[in-house]
Amino acid sequence: MKIMVISPKNKTLFNFRGDFIKAVISKGHEVVAIGPNKDYIDDVLALGVKFIEVPLIKDNTSILGDINYYKELKKVIVSERPNLVFSYTIKPVIYGSLAAYRAGVKKIYPMVTGLGRVYASKSLKAKLLRIITGVLYKQAFKGCNKVIFQNSDDLKQFVELCYLPEEKAVRVDGSGVNMARFNANELPNQPVFLMIARVIKEKGVFEFAEAARRVKKDYPEARFILLGGYDSSIGAIKPEELEPYISDGSIEFPGEAKNVVPYLEKAKVFVLPTYYREGLPRTILEAMAMARPVITTDWPGCRDAVTDGVNGFLVQPKDSESLAKKMEYMIENSSVVEMMSQESFRLCQEKYDVNIVNKDMLEIMEIK
Repeated sequence: MKIMVISPKNKTLFNFRGDFIKAVISKGHEVVAIGPNKDYIDDVLALGVKFIEVPLIKDNTSILGDINYYKELKKVIVSERPNLVFSYTIKPVIYGSLAAYRAGVKKIYPMVTGLGRVYASKSLKAKLLRIITGVLYKQAFKGCNKVIFQNSDDLKQFVELCYLPEEKAVRVDGSGVNMARFNANELPNQPVFLMIARVIKEKGVFEFAEAARRVKKDYPEARFILLGGYDSSIGAIKPEELEPYISDGSIEFPGEAKNVVPYLEKAKVFVLPTYYREGLPRTILEAMAMARPVITTDWPGCRDAVTDGVNGFLVQPKDSESLAKKMEYMIENSSVVEMMSQESFRLCQEKYDVNIVNKDMLEIMEIK
């Protein structure tokens, strides 16, 4: 069987979907990967896929640009004649599913990996985009066999909005995490709080930095590391906006790292104060695999993985004061941190191991 994977960003092909693609290939199937450019092409090709470039600008709201993306996808699908099309994130899901259906593909399985900025913002532009997006989602889902969600909030919302019938919606536990790569190790003695995220406002970067500044006043030995790259999308934070927190020592900013394992090994607590409409953040799962307690927001996706008071804490979005108090609690209560770290690891073993998630994905798509 020939399976096509439509991606919005090449890095996600090997970083988030690599283990799934390998599982598919191990069963004797051929995989064709679609990406927007040639970034990380060696890493993508190392998976054993055939790669085809179809340009995509993620944050582009141009109707003409979207039509061209749809046409190019359809052209490639007609040429390659895949038996099954799997896509993820908004534009690949919508236009990939529409193109696959109209090209005659019988097996179409999109994955909604979070709802993104359009469904989190309250601006007039976002409200208008939600109306348009809703119409497109409804049309796209009509030709799909199943639609895969990564958290219960997104599934419930799409069903309530009548984007698709409930019987067509199915949930998996995120993208899973490779627990052979992300190995549990002992917690360090020093209080080190690590955040891994794109440097955009909705990820809670300013909340992390503000909380770090507060905690540093009473606990100067604590370290706060922000790991991630500057972004060019809507909501991106400029270097000069982050610089005051770096220069006064509130946070450390080593930039983006391809391998985050060494940073997680040195961290005592993982923090993600996001208010972006996540699917189920992989960074949280990676931290849990390495037996790290997590402080995150009471927010779709995040609250699926973190049970308040069990393997970490949930705080309200955009609340740096509450975040700072939980950080201080973690510094003062090392025995609780140790208990939470073990719960994180246990939960990850039971639910989020990539082998468990991939097994569910293969069964949903009937890939044997």
